[in-house]
Amino acid sequence: MIDIEQLVKRHGTRTVLDRVGFQAAPGRVTAFLGPNGAGKSSTLRILVGLDRADDGRALIAGRRYSELAAPLRTVGSMLDGSGAHRSRTARAHLAWVARSNGIGRHRIAEVLDRVGLTDHARARVGSYSLGMGQRLGLAAALLGEPEVLVLDEPVNGLDPEGIRWIRGLLRRHADAGGTVLLSSHLMSEVAGLADDVVMIAGGRIVASGPLDEVTSGYADLEDAFFALTDAEATR
Repeated sequence: MIDIEQLVKRHGTRTVLDRVGFQAAPGRVTAFLGPNGAGKSSTLRILVGLDRADDGRALIAGRRYSELAAPLRTVGSMLDGSGAHRSRTARAHLAWVARSNGIGRHRIAEVLDRVGLTDHARARVGSYSLGMGQRLGLAAALLGEPEVLVLDEPVNGLDPEGIRWIRGLLRRHADAGGTVLLSSHLMSEVAGLADDVVMIAGGRIVASGPLDEVTSGYADLEDAFFALTDAEATR
């Protein structure tokens, strides 16, 4: 379970997150949706310990990320693409990540195969396309066989086949009892995958709940987002 509890984040006089709160449950894919700059990445960065909130808490399995002894065995995250240095090979990058959490080297070949990068394992990351970089980031997230996945814009840069592939992978992870939280501004690309949606605009949650409930009465997910955002703005 992921619990986001009333997060507040300020940059100077600007409030980036204004009492943001929601949950992502095991066995379900939760899509965290909103335009660029809405607060999605700030929320996820706080969740995985890359930033601090001014107020509120972000918990994974009841604990803050900093309290997890070997975090990659509990939660796999992908923020800002692969996170790998351009001069490193994919295999070397994953070996470094594995060592940092005491993960056996056998997992490197397994995750490279799972994300379709086996034939590119010895290529330098600087030669990768955007989509290949996304696959490498996902490989690193899967290294510790975590129950929880936290992914920021995972379909960015993927072609239609790549989007179909990642939908299948995340669906299987959730169906096996895992928790998936993914952010996206591409609502049509995640509409066929999400069980639950959380909509954010201007640093505030405008709607959350099961996909069919949130979109009831609207043409599609995007239509629901804009209608609900406009309704929130007029309150």
